[in-house]
Amino acid sequence: MRRRNHQTEKGKSKNPLQFRQMQIVILMFFLLVLVLYFVQKSVFYHSKASILGLLDTEEAFSEQAELVQKPECLYIWEDDAQGSQAREMMESTLSQMKVPYQAVRVEDAAVEMFQDCRTVVVGVTDLSKMGDTALDLIEWLKAGGNLLFLYLPSNGGYLATIQGSLGITAIDGSAFVLEGIHFTRPYMPGGTSRDFYITDPYASSWRVLLKKECQVYAESTDDMRTPLFWRYPVGKGVAVVGNIGMVDKSYRGFYCAAYSLLGDGAAYPVINGSAFYIDEFPSPVPGGEDKFISRDYGLNVKDFLSQVWWPDIQDLGRKYNIRYTGALVEQLTDQVKGPFERNNNMSRYQYFGNQLLDMGGEIGYGGYNPMPLVMENFDYRGRFDAFQRWQSYDDMKAGFSELTQFCGFLFPGEQIQVYVPSANILSDEGRQMLAADFPQIRAIAAAYLPGSVTYEQEFEVASDGIVDTPRIVSGYALNDFTWLAELGELTFHFVNTHFQSPDDVLDETQGAELGWAEMYRGLDRYAEWLYGAAPQLRNLTGSELAAAVQRYDALQVKTVYEENAMVLELGNFVDEAWLLVRLNGHRPGTVTGGTLEELLDGLYLLKAEQADIEISYQSE
Repeated sequence: MRRRNHQTEKGKSKNPLQFRQMQIVILMFFLLVLVLYFVQKSVFYHSKASILGLLDTEEAFSEQAELVQKPECLYIWEDDAQGSQAREMMESTLSQMKVPYQAVRVEDAAVEMFQDCRTVVVGVTDLSKMGDTALDLIEWLKAGGNLLFLYLPSNGGYLATIQGSLGITAIDGSAFVLEGIHFTRPYMPGGTSRDFYITDPYASSWRVLLKKECQVYAESTDDMRTPLFWRYPVGKGVAVVGNIGMVDKSYRGFYCAAYSLLGDGAAYPVINGSAFYIDEFPSPVPGGEDKFISRDYGLNVKDFLSQVWWPDIQDLGRKYNIRYTGALVEQLTDQVKGPFERNNNMSRYQYFGNQLLDMGGEIGYGGYNPMPLVMENFDYRGRFDAFQRWQSYDDMKAGFSELTQFCGFLFPGEQIQVYVPSANILSDEGRQMLAADFPQIRAIAAAYLPGSVTYEQEFEVASDGIVDTPRIVSGYALNDFTWLAELGELTFHFVNTHFQSPDDVLDETQGAELGWAEMYRGLDRYAEWLYGAAPQLRNLTGSELAAAVQRYDALQVKTVYEENAMVLELGNFVDEAWLLVRLNGHRPGTVTGGTLEELLDGLYLLKAEQADIEISYQSE
């Protein structure tokens, strides 16, 4: 009995302890759940104030008068294959540099046209079509004109007559295949840090020997080291000659730089912004395994993206102060007919989205799903067979409406203003829908360079009021064409726009076989080059870049070249403007109305603080 009673007493004494232990375990469990909830939700973020806000363009510019300017430049072009392509390229270049110009066919060029011009640009293959006017052009040059040849005409009698006035002593009889460009002196930001190679090269350039007075800015990368851009003072004037022979959109920055070498220099507006976009982020994550991720990390796709990819992308952002813009996708489906159901698995969106916001980034619209906003009449040209076409305008609108409501529920405090088209594809109907039915969308970020079904854009405010902010560079395994295109854009627009997607890590065509470590190193090398070449670039979100493009696109520039100063009058100046200023043979002295910072020898970044600016010269 005593033993039994002892056991009973022992049992009674043990129950409260067990109960308390169970309480502690339960409490710890709930605390852990609570911590995980808040970690997943990442509610502890602070929306950061925008560096630059979007304007109501009608209100901002409606009362400002147009600057009246007469043409400064005469552009002489030939209606052949190269001349027509060069005309499209050069007219875009001059227009966006805000240079007033007049274009004339080579057959119609006349000596009296030169007299009131500061500069003449020539894009002509057959110089004989100009006749004796070519000789008149050279006399105008020697008397103090500024002449740019975009490319050398065919080697013939007329070129032989004037080549000495272009700084040329001899020309080989045939064109050669230009494989790469080496910069011999600071000319374009980032140019001297590496060589730039041509994708799909062809016989586009001429072997030339130059006079010793020529200033050579770039040469071929082969053993011959043929001059590609040079400046030659002749008489009281200046000739600048291009010899790369390529005149597509990706080379506009090269000719912008060449034009700025004429005369005392040039001043032209730029954007001054760097934006990095992440497509389909945040979004649902595809399940399963990937052979390259399994090979290198032993993880499935979901865990790799959470534990490796995103932490690395965050580290890159912190290293270079990048403020990412994520393009959110709600569902990974090909559904193009309603009804469109809500994705109720929201924790992942809040976890990644709030971390992105906490880095100073921004959420943009990617789509209800990855299907581009196109309808049944759209031709994918056999390249995107996996993409469906929306069944009707109403279905397309309903799907996008569900996306906007989903984003509003997830991030109620955020103003979402940027749309990033899936695969850089957008139809006219899709754009019209966005402009008409979703007025909160202020910017569209598609593609800068052309493609077979790509929605190609310029940096501009379109006629529907939406700001086009195209992406120039994409991916991790950057090719030669990418490097060359961004080099040109640093000079032309002083801008970077990069586009990446988590899916790239799984795609062999995007370099997945290299492994993520090497892909990441590729992106890091690009960012290191970019910010080493242009440390003054502002890191912006997608909407901030759109605000910068608004101000750039609207700006008008009138330049007066005085004996001891460059005087600028800015039209449509609101609160800020940025310009690149080239000074040839001068150093800047006193600057009124803005601040000037040297980018490289002779090239400066001007922050305009008012509409009237004067840059005085110091003698070198």
